[in-house]
This record gives sequence, C-alpha cells and structure tokens, in this order.
Amino acid sequence: MSVKGQFDFAKKEYEQWGIHVDEVFERLKKVPISVHCWQGDDVGGFEVNKGELSGGIDVTGNYPGRATTPEELRMDLEKALSLIPGKHRINLHAIYAETDGEVVERDQLKPKHFEKWVTWAKEHNLGLDFNPTLFSHEKAADGLTLSHPDPEIRKYWIDHCIASRKIGEYFGKELGTPCLTNIWIPDGYKDTPSDRLTPRKRLKESLDEIFAVEIDEAYNLDAVESKLFGIGSESYVVGSHEFYLSYALKNNKLCLLDTGHYHPTETVSNKISSMLLFSEKVALHVSRPVRWDSDHVVTLDDELKEIALEIVRNDALDQVMIGLDFFDASINRIAAWTIGTRNMVKALLFAMLMPNEQLKQLQDNGDYTKRLALLEEFKTYPFGAIWNEYCEQMNVPVKEQWLEAVVEYEESVLSKRK
Repeated sequence: MSVKGQFDFAKKEYEQWGIHVDEVFERLKKVPISVHCWQGDDVGGFEVNKGELSGGIDVTGNYPGRATTPEELRMDLEKALSLIPGKHRINLHAIYAETDGEVVERDQLKPKHFEKWVTWAKEHNLGLDFNPTLFSHEKAADGLTLSHPDPEIRKYWIDHCIASRKIGEYFGKELGTPCLTNIWIPDGYKDTPSDRLTPRKRLKESLDEIFAVEIDEAYNLDAVESKLFGIGSESYVVGSHEFYLSYALKNNKLCLLDTGHYHPTETVSNKISSMLLFSEKVALHVSRPVRWDSDHVVTLDDELKEIALEIVRNDALDQVMIGLDFFDASINRIAAWTIGTRNMVKALLFAMLMPNEQLKQLQDNGDYTKRLALLEEFKTYPFGAIWNEYCEQMNVPVKEQWLEAVVEYEESVLSKRK
C-alpha cells in the first residue's frame, strides 16, 4: 500500500476520537526546534587561538568528516535540515564567531563577527539562538568563571556575557524573531566544598551585573541553565537547579531545563507543568543522558514522548522553547542531527495525536482504568503512517530513505575532508 493509502486508513482511526490529522499537521508545521550547531564539529568552534575542550564536557569518537570551517558547518547543517520536516532554528555558541584570522577575545566579540551567520540564516529563513561560551579557555582552566574569587576573571566573563546578549539582540533585530541567549557555566568543585554559599553569592552578583545592561526583550530573551555535575565538578556545582530557578523567577528570566542536568531519578517532563504555572516561558535543551549528562543523540524513548505530551496537552507550544543539545563523534554527524531532530518532531506529532482532552476528563472523573487502557492502546495506533505522510507533505524523505542522502553526502563530501 502507498504512503497515501496507509495514511488514509490511519487517519480514520484517529478521527474516531475527534483528532483531525490535517489540523495537527498545520499545528506541527509552526513549531520550530532549535538545532545546536556544535554536533557538527564536536564543540570545537572557530577561534584562532582555540583551546582544548573543557568545562566538564567530553566528546568521544573519531568518525570522519567533522566540519573544520564555518562554511563546512553551514553546508552540513543545510544537508541535515533538508532531511527534517518543518522550519527550524539554529543555536550558536560564541566560539563560532568568524573573525577573519584575527584573535578576538570573547569579551570583545561584536555582532560583526556573526554577520555571515545572519546572512546565511536570512537566505534559509532560519531563526538564530545564542550562548556565551564559558569553557575551553585559559580563564576557565580551574573550572570557575562567573563565581571565580578573582574579580578580574569574573569581570572578563561578565563582559563576555554582556557582549553575547548584544549579539543575541542583533540576531533578533535582523531576523525578525527573538533570539534566546542562554547562560551556562561549568563552575564547581571536584571534592566537597568548605563553603557553598560564597560562590553562589558571587554568581548572583555577576548575573545581576550582566542583566543590568538593558537589552530589548522584543529581540532577545535571557535564559539561565543549571547543571548537576561535570567532569572535575562532581561534588558541587555553583549554578544548581534551585539557584537558577530562584534567580529566574525573581528576575523575570527564563529557566532553561536540560534533560541531562538532573539526578537519574528526576525527569524534566515532570517539571514542565510546575514551571508553566509561574513562568510565561520555559526553555528546554533536550538530550539523552545514559549514565550521566552524556548528551547522547535523542531517541524516541518514553521520556521524550512524555516531554512532548506535557507541552502539547497543556497547550504550551508557544510557551516552551525547544532546543536540542547532544554531540556524538562516533557516528555520522549529519545522521546524528537528523535522527535527533526528527525524533523531537515525531514526539510532538505523537502527542498531538493523543485524545488528550478525553484522557484529562477520565482522570478528573477518577476513571483510572480507562485512562490507563487508552494510554496503552494508543501506543500501537498507526502513528507511523501519519508520520510518513507528514514527511511526504513536507518534501523530506519518508522512513529510512533519508539514510541514502546521508550516505551519498558522506561519500561525496565528508570523506574528502582531512
């Protein structure tokens, strides 16, 4: 049976529950995913004086074809986006500045160093998001940045974050869509600290100074991201979830939830509804932790589906800013982007094809038997046929056909890179 034939049959199954698939498609088309650029070059960046990757981050594997220039990275992103249904965004780090061979310190970065990214984004109708880079630098070598006891080092990173917010504002103005500028720091200690309060006090003061510089929220939205631990900061992290949640709520900033930055028994899906009650917007970095914050490629697992369900059934698609954050150098990097982003879109489609209103009513009525039964039965509804038709309508490959394009690109492009 053809893709269309399978779709027509599956569509009737969902319509029995009042789920209008054509309306779902229109709704899904409007949801952008912020695709992280750093999967394409193993979080290397393009600084002239590039340092070793640090900050408790590690990328493993040596699959051939890593992007080594901005042009290569943009080309690879274009290939990945051509295989993913929908119109999405690109998330940049400050280390992806283009300085034409000039050494430019991060606290001196300007919008002009990202003009080529903006030109490219305009050509492809993409929004841009941004992150200051507070790792892989000599001034972050001891694992401390905005909470550093040395005021000069602290000032350097404060100025870098201010510069980054101005770059985010530039993105928003040029592209007509607000940029999410997210601050994440690696700060912490390997062993049990003798003082937990003072570093957090310094971090608070640094953030206050950063956000004291007025940036137009019509163009730039500020977010802060917590961390559980990292390599070299296993015992204590300054910017904990409790710290940033409190800071964001008090200062009207976004609290960004990264799925890999919590204890193994915590789930981000369970946090979203609480956050939505007290924040106008919530930001996500969707990853897949395995044994720790290991940033594996996103798969269509139960937690991903539950995250999507929390967003969809609470009518929060306009409130939750969805971004991805993983980096795997052991597999083809274009495939990694494609698999992870398609799975995020799949999860949203799956959530939109659930009888969410009926399930809510069953819970309110105390009919937990029927609620459980329906939740389980819908797992085997013909979701795949709906997904395939969506891909067909969006002019991207159906099923695993996208792999052929990746293999061809690897043979013709990636294999020729040094």
